[in-house]
Amino acid sequence: MKPAPTAPVAATGTDVRRVPDRPRWAVVGGGMLGLALAHRLAGQGKDVTIVEAAPYLGGLASAWTIDGVTWDRHYHVILASDAHFRRILAEIGLDGDIQWATTRTGVLADGRLLSLSNTVEMATFPVLSLVDKARLAATILHASRIEDGHALESIPVAEWLTRWSGRRAFERFWLPLLRSKLGDNYQQTSAAFIWATIRRLYAARRSGLKEERFGYVAGGYARILERFAATLSAEGVHLSLGRPVARIFADGDAPTIAFADGSHKAFDRVVVTAAAPLAARLCDGLSADEHDRLAGVRYQGIVCPSLLLRRPLAGFYVTNLLDPAPFTGVIEMSALVDRDRFLGGRHLVYLPRYVATDDPFLKVPDDQIRASFLQALFGMFPDLCEDDVLAFRVSRVPYVMALPTLRYSDRIPSVRTSIPGVYTLNSAHIVNGTLNVNETVQLAERGARAFQGEWVGANLPPLDGP
Repeated sequence: MKPAPTAPVAATGTDVRRVPDRPRWAVVGGGMLGLALAHRLAGQGKDVTIVEAAPYLGGLASAWTIDGVTWDRHYHVILASDAHFRRILAEIGLDGDIQWATTRTGVLADGRLLSLSNTVEMATFPVLSLVDKARLAATILHASRIEDGHALESIPVAEWLTRWSGRRAFERFWLPLLRSKLGDNYQQTSAAFIWATIRRLYAARRSGLKEERFGYVAGGYARILERFAATLSAEGVHLSLGRPVARIFADGDAPTIAFADGSHKAFDRVVVTAAAPLAARLCDGLSADEHDRLAGVRYQGIVCPSLLLRRPLAGFYVTNLLDPAPFTGVIEMSALVDRDRFLGGRHLVYLPRYVATDDPFLKVPDDQIRASFLQALFGMFPDLCEDDVLAFRVSRVPYVMALPTLRYSDRIPSVRTSIPGVYTLNSAHIVNGTLNVNETVQLAERGARAFQGEWVGANLPPLDGP
């Protein structure tokens, strides 16, 4: 089954009308980073081409179809505080189409499914003692008030959480969540990771009982990408899809893209937005230090089945798992999205499992994943049975999030490379973040401002405003 189409695009290998003397820029990668960057560069008067290996746009934010329902391939939400992404949505005419809803969070602990959606439920959470819960709340409040997480990069996340929450709260609450997201890599991860996570989730909660409030665009990312593609085409951006890149090199002073089909094309500038290790493989002519910095960035990947069900689970948007399970958590998207309008009246559930990029689980066949995941899900929800599962489809992505390892800022890859006219701008340059779409758009805008000035230096200058 092919991913859902995003928009009519220019035919592969063809060019839109070019304006003489405009700088020709290529953006390698058609994910949200590449799209936002191309949008901003086109606004600066540059002649921009997006080069994407897949026959569709979106990358991690792409849409697909499962049993007749077209929705996001992975789970996404919008926060009211997502100023950068919402500005993009406004510019493509979709900010007014955001649907907002108050959601609930569940926790599976000791075989019990519990609600943990507000401060009252946190206070009565039976898994932890009163002292543990007080320290846990203090940890979250403290993290939410830290403005700059740079100092946390030198502290292991386990050490910081144990110091603030206590050993029992760490082992019983934080450690299962860290392992589910990071695996054993949590041991190399800094406290900046949990700080960034808490800051973002805290922003999703309103005053009073601190209820979660999330949003989505009516029609999901299929509609966002369709509108974004149409906007870019109207701006003169050429969308070159289904064109895998073999390598990027300098032909004299001209950065050149060699495509997998054997053809070549020269540009004035090339920006590679692929994950750092992939950029290291594509860019021919990097210095040893540049190559090692890119190739050395550790990533987490994901195996993420989407399920369509006849009936709901528990009505929680997110169910965090403190008990062992073959997946990270349970995301009941239909607890947020209007299922009658967008999901054909059915219930959409994601069962993500985060893995290292070299984890053999990325290659486990779909039928084995289905058997083990459904067995665990039926154990959590005894009223659910095989007849309730209408569809099951698995997404695999080896490079999702650059791990915020200890002292990460000291080893961040260079944006400007030693290859004339070639830059790398990717998720590895999101420092102390959680890799959400808002941060991705913010990085694109920061990069576009820096490229506009053709700054001197290896990395991006400080962020100059929201």
